[in-house]
Amino acid sequence: MEHPYVPRDLLLPGYVPLSLSQSTIVTVYGLCSLLVVSLIWLFSGRSPNLSKLDRLLMCWWAFTGLTHMILEGYFAFSPEFYKEKTGFYLAEVWKEYSKGDSRYAGRDSAIVTVEAITSVLEGPPSLLAVYAIATGKSYRYILQFAISLGQLYGTFVYFITAYLEGDNFAASPFYYYAYYIFANSFWIWIPSLIAIRCWKKISLAVLSQSQKKSKVR
Repeated sequence: MEHPYVPRDLLLPGYVPLSLSQSTIVTVYGLCSLLVVSLIWLFSGRSPNLSKLDRLLMCWWAFTGLTHMILEGYFAFSPEFYKEKTGFYLAEVWKEYSKGDSRYAGRDSAIVTVEAITSVLEGPPSLLAVYAIATGKSYRYILQFAISLGQLYGTFVYFITAYLEGDNFAASPFYYYAYYIFANSFWIWIPSLIAIRCWKKISLAVLSQSQKKSKVR
């Protein structure tokens, strides 16, 4: 069966075409994401100690954590997803996304490595960040800072390796800009803003502690 990916000579023995339409795949993902964000926003609103920004951050960490663990985790540990015949949703997601970056269907070693590390080392800590913010844990800023740096590192590796390999993995300009550029851009500007905020919070805490020690002396 001929596949829709670029380069056209990419070897995918046993490839099975998509069972679900693009609209179905995107709609299901959007509705599930909306459900997660809505539930976190609703339950976090019961705490008078949480600001709106804290609640938004909890929504982000829940969304990105589940995305890392479920979507990226499935990809990392399912090397033959493109052979899936049952229409299993997660396999369909990656068959569709591969139109924007065929390195996923082709199991590019750099992509598999980044996604595996992301799903294991960033997914669970992202959910821990939700708990840390909700309960006001002292480590909440350093945790968010560390995860954000990890996300930025992974995203830059993702883009840079594509550039070094010719950046010709999309089936069309639409898939290139919609999937490869737009969908991944959230993991650049959001972690950047969070990292900057956490850096300021941590620096302020260290400065405050230093000033207290100076007064004691």
